[in-house]
Amino acid sequence: MSEQTIKSVVSGVAVVLTFVAFYPYLKAILSNRIRPHFFSWIIWGITTLVAFLGQVAGDGGVGTIPIGLSAILTFLIAFLAYKRRADLSIHYSDWIYLIAAGLALPVWWLTANPLWAVVIMTTIDLFGFGPTLRNAYQHPDNEDPVFYLIFSFRNLLAIYALEVYSMTTILFPAAITFAGVIVAMVIWMGRRRLAGQRN
Repeated sequence: MSEQTIKSVVSGVAVVLTFVAFYPYLKAILSNRIRPHFFSWIIWGITTLVAFLGQVAGDGGVGTIPIGLSAILTFLIAFLAYKRRADLSIHYSDWIYLIAAGLALPVWWLTANPLWAVVIMTTIDLFGFGPTLRNAYQHPDNEDPVFYLIFSFRNLLAIYALEVYSMTTILFPAAITFAGVIVAMVIWMGRRRLAGQRN
């Protein structure tokens, strides 16, 4: 089996894991079992889309497909979080992150360098975890730690499936992998804290 075939198979597994992670998360939103932070998800939608475009420009090949799919599903979660009146608490910093996310494409256009767009998007995306981390710590039952762990593992597969390894193609999924593990840990710590308060 050629390396290209293996990368295609791994990318396919990453796509399946994307659905495995997102489907129960979407169901949980619709059944009001979790309440994700709207601003985090709209910021993540923008940053994931730009990172996907940067990966495509950097010749990432089949490894970019899971990231592109994530962008679509992330915008869907943002839409559902807004429609279901999930966590709509908005801080001043949230607006800064959103505006900064919107400025990444013009920066890319001005510099003609996709790496700059990916660096900016990755930084903003990590800041976008702020509202979710706050939500996860204060209301750990509003989030699902398993989703973030599956998502992180999916990102590792997507990195492997990339056809070209460079900062442009690897930075975003690697950073989000790390951030997803941190969110899962914060949720579990928050749940343990709440369980201790109830006892």
